[in-house]
Amino acid sequence: MFSKPTMSAAVSELERYDLLAPIGINRGSIGRTSVTYGLGPKAGFVIGLDCGTTHINAVARGLDRTTLGAVEMPLVAVRADERFLLIEDAIARLLLQFGRRPMPLRALAIALPNIISTSLERMSGRDSLMPVLERLQSTYSAPVLLENNVNCAALAEYHEGSAKAHSFVIYMQIGVKTGMGIVLDGRLFRGFQGGAGEIGHLPFPWSEHEQPKWQHVETYMGSAALLERAAARWPVGEGAPPKSTGELFDRVEQSPTAHAIVEQHARDVGNLAAACVSVLDPQLIVLGGGIGQNPQLLPGVRDVVKELCWPVEVVNGQLSNQATVLGAVRLAIDFAMARLLGEEGKTAFLYPSALAVNQISI
Repeated sequence: MFSKPTMSAAVSELERYDLLAPIGINRGSIGRTSVTYGLGPKAGFVIGLDCGTTHINAVARGLDRTTLGAVEMPLVAVRADERFLLIEDAIARLLLQFGRRPMPLRALAIALPNIISTSLERMSGRDSLMPVLERLQSTYSAPVLLENNVNCAALAEYHEGSAKAHSFVIYMQIGVKTGMGIVLDGRLFRGFQGGAGEIGHLPFPWSEHEQPKWQHVETYMGSAALLERAAARWPVGEGAPPKSTGELFDRVEQSPTAHAIVEQHARDVGNLAAACVSVLDPQLIVLGGGIGQNPQLLPGVRDVVKELCWPVEVVNGQLSNQATVLGAVRLAIDFAMARLLGEEGKTAFLYPSALAVNQISI
C-alpha cells in the first residue's frame, strides 16, 4: 500500500516519460475529483499482421490502441513458403511510416490460414517459416505470436464488430477458403491441437453414391468452385459468365441465373451453419470472408438455420477484410499487457517459447 504522496510522485515521473497519460476525470456527487490514467505513447507498441493467401496486411498500434501505421501488400502468384519471406518486408515498410519512434515493440502477432498448434507440427511450410520467426525475434527483440487467421477475425468481430453485445459467438469465414472461429467470454477456443473450427475438414458429401473427400467442404464452398459452377450453368443469352464472386453478386438483380446460384450458395452456407449450431449451440453466428460478408446471402442462410435447428441469430460481419489483422493486433496487445503485469500471456504459438516474464522491461 503506497501513500498518496508516494503514488503521486511515481505517477508524475511516469507521465513525464510519456509512459502514463491522463485519459479522463471522475467526478462523484461528493468528495474530490480524480484523474484516470492510461498507458502513454511511449509505453510501447505492437504489430498485428495478416499473412493471407491473396494479401499481407500489417497494422501497428500503441498499447493505448492508437494506430501508428498500416501496410497492405497484394500477393500475386506467390507460393505459401514465398509469402512468409514477405512478412519481413511488410514490417520494415510499416516501421518506416512512423520512423521507429523511441518506444519498445512489445509483441508481434502473425495470422496465418493454417492450423496453429504449440509445435506447428501440422503446418505446411513450417521449415520456411521458422527461419523468418528467428530473424524477426533477433531483429526486434520481441515475442512473436502465431494464430489462425479465422480465429483472429472472430476475436476482432467479438470485441470491435458485430458480436460486441454477445458472450458466445462463432465466426464463419466463407471466401477463398472456409473456416470457423469460436469465442466464448472473450477467449478463443482452439481445441486440443489447435484444430477447433476447421469446418473445411468436415466429411462431405454424405451420400449412398459418393464417398467423402479430403477437405471437400472447403473445396466446394470456396470461391473458385462457386465460379466454376456458375460458368457451367451460365446461359449464352446472359453474356459471359462472371469472372469474380463480386461480379456474380452484382448481377443478382438483373440475372435469373446469378440469382439462382447465389440462392443455392446461401442454402449451402445455411446447411453448414446449422451443423455448427447443432454441435456448439452459440448465441450468435457472424458471417465473414469475401463471400460470407455479402448481405445478399443472409436471408437464405437465416431461413435454412431456422428450418434445420433451434433459433440462433445470424448476422454479417462489420469489419470486412480488416477483421483478421485487427484481431492479430488485439492478440498482441492482450499478450503484451499480460506480460507487463507479470501474468502469463495465452497464445497458440509463441517464439521463442521459453520467453520469461522478466525479459520484458519498461
